[in-house]
Amino acid sequence: MLQTSNSAIDIETDSPALLTLYLPHDLKLNISHEDFEKLAAVNRDIRLERTSAGELIVNPPTGWETGERNADVIYQLLKWVREQGGNGKVFDSSTAFILPNGATYSPDASWISQSKWNSLTDVQQQTFARVCPEFVVELRSKSDLLKPLQEKMAEYMENGAKVGWLINPKQRQVEVYRAGKAVEILQNPQTVSGEDVLVGFVLQLNLIW
Repeated sequence: MLQTSNSAIDIETDSPALLTLYLPHDLKLNISHEDFEKLAAVNRDIRLERTSAGELIVNPPTGWETGERNADVIYQLLKWVREQGGNGKVFDSSTAFILPNGATYSPDASWISQSKWNSLTDVQQQTFARVCPEFVVELRSKSDLLKPLQEKMAEYMENGAKVGWLINPKQRQVEVYRAGKAVEILQNPQTVSGEDVLVGFVLQLNLIW
């Protein structure tokens, strides 16, 4: 049995002990989509992702600070949907989506319009949906490198997302991504708007900083 943990693989032997194999950061593990689904099914406590090239990404658990911030983003987004008529579905970071380019990603927060959700089959709704959310949020933690997050945000836009926010609490900065447009960088904003995609939704960043 293999278990992935950060940059290590724990291998269960015939003895009760586990042997840990550490992986260099520049070593990539490739996995098919079918095997990824099997791996994710038996490792539900680990946030796994897969690039369009088939490279496995193992994300460590977040710290309490990042977890609290992410919970607040989800809370505000869900409150808008339920109380202000935001017609659609809200998902947290445990939800994986298969993008048109084959990558399987789990945004920290995401939203899909009701019409797009209804276009999915029952099977797709119950497993990894082959769809890109129209709105995505990635919240940078202290251990996250900025460039991979920026590349992921660009990938969302290329695969069907309309608006996305890369929130960087340490710098109090939000990068706003819009399909087909240049990235806008907001310095220390107190709010950020969902514009014409999430009409009426305004994220209160003073609760996130």
